[in-house]
Amino acid sequence: MTLAKAFRVRRRILGALGALCVPPRVLAQAAGDGSRLAPFPRVVPGYPLRFPRDHGAHPEFRTEWWYLTGWLNERAANPHGFEITFFRTRPRLEHDNPSGFTPQQLLIAHAALTDPGHARLQHDQRAARAGFALAGAESGKASVWIDDWSLAQEGTGFQARITARGFAFEFSFAPVQSPLLNGEAGFSRKGAERDAASYYYSMPQLAVSGTLTRNARTEAVAGTAWLDHEWSSSYLERGAVGWDWIGINTGDGGALMAFRMRDRDGNTRWAGATYRGSDGKTRTYDPHEVGFVPRRTWRSPRSGTVYPVAMDVTVGAIEIVLEPLIDDQEFDARLSTGAIYWEGAVHARRGGEPFGKGYLELTGYWRALRV
Repeated sequence: MTLAKAFRVRRRILGALGALCVPPRVLAQAAGDGSRLAPFPRVVPGYPLRFPRDHGAHPEFRTEWWYLTGWLNERAANPHGFEITFFRTRPRLEHDNPSGFTPQQLLIAHAALTDPGHARLQHDQRAARAGFALAGAESGKASVWIDDWSLAQEGTGFQARITARGFAFEFSFAPVQSPLLNGEAGFSRKGAERDAASYYYSMPQLAVSGTLTRNARTEAVAGTAWLDHEWSSSYLERGAVGWDWIGINTGDGGALMAFRMRDRDGNTRWAGATYRGSDGKTRTYDPHEVGFVPRRTWRSPRSGTVYPVAMDVTVGAIEIVLEPLIDDQEFDARLSTGAIYWEGAVHARRGGEPFGKGYLELTGYWRALRV
């Protein structure tokens, strides 16, 4: 057996073990109750986000994610989209068990490539307990990994290395703007209930460079990306089943983030948005100023789920139309998070003219989401 083949076999075994270590029912424990369970801290206004400290993990909170999406070779005839996401979750368990096998933290990672020539999303996933040098998330700086998948802070930027089934990324991300603090200086409310909130900032307009490998061929790529980092102990309020979210890098160097939380009937329970113009001025928007209206739907031939893959989005006086790079950008993550969702590269137009490029995320359409 060659060294390369042995490494691939090892990676598959570790991936399988990771999935066995983190079944969906374990993730669901985070939503349970019990008098002997360790408490989670609340997200409250007034917490001052500081960097690079807050690029790192916040392990006392229930849920956290580092979320990178972007476009590669975006001006080429055949542009690509990509997603790299690392999740950290703290189970509701007693934390005084000295055993190294006690799951103090669980790590999950998703990676995806959108290639219009491939017709459907290529994706892969990992899951593992933190520890034993196989998986972890550091505090104080961005450094999160599962086996040979990693996202780490390097200087003022970030480096991601992903070796997935069918493709591999080795990307550098260079910031060209300061962090965009969403909500009230990074305190982002997700519903009317007191605890439904997250600490949330974005890094838009990241300059991407590196290599993309697929079909045994490696090519140099460049593009523009968006990083979201959020942590929370109570993300979904009662009655909310999922959300629609966009992160758009505008053509003039600005950025638009918007989301809405939905109920079972598809109605908006809460919404929010942040817009940074090309002049650097930032404005946040109240729920009544944000609207998502489905424009066109697509039904998955695998899950049967219907997703509104084209949207009319209104943020204050900004009205844009979103159209996907390809319709089939469904991610089956049942082996890691226990969910199926749609995560896709989209074009944004305003008044019929190009406005920007980014990503649209649609969760809770397959089944009600549990975070």
